[in-house]
Amino acid sequence: MGRLPGPLILASASPQRRKLLKKLRVPFTIVPSRVSEASREKNPRRLVALLAKRKALEVARKRPEAVVLGSDTLVVCRGEILGKPKDREDSERILRLLNGSWQRVYTGVCVAVGGGKRTYSDVAVSKVKSRKLTDEELLRFAGKHMDKAGSYAVQDKEDPFVEKVVGDFDNVIGLPLRSVRKLLKRASR
Repeated sequence: MGRLPGPLILASASPQRRKLLKKLRVPFTIVPSRVSEASREKNPRRLVALLAKRKALEVARKRPEAVVLGSDTLVVCRGEILGKPKDREDSERILRLLNGSWQRVYTGVCVAVGGGKRTYSDVAVSKVKSRKLTDEELLRFAGKHMDKAGSYAVQDKEDPFVEKVVGDFDNVIGLPLRSVRKLLKRASR
């Protein structure tokens, strides 16, 4: 990766994304975007790309001297797009849907440069198999990860839900570093 054309900003307050981005050993600051995640888009790949770009552009317009990284993650199971649970009841519903099933985790990443004059985007997809939990276990687990798409946290050692990941593990956490490296390299040209 070459020299970036400005300071790097992560347009997210996510502690998981912050930890992952630190692995690239590129200095960055955090300016969370405040954009709406509402959209009529039903294709998960296009939806995460759209939301990541929306987040990156919102911060890039305020900080045109910076290179802004936006990201968005969704889980799709049995044709249903799952974001963060609305409440404990929704968390339980989501976990029951995912319980013992395969799902796909989509993360859109966008890098905006020059106040948004140039943008570079990518989408990573991983497959995740959930362990089959009992009703009792699901009830105990519901509501634990209200800030995570799919209502689970693969990086949490106490999280018994994930059995197997096919694809990039960091994508399931919420920031596919392979995509980020590629986009930052393009932005530094």
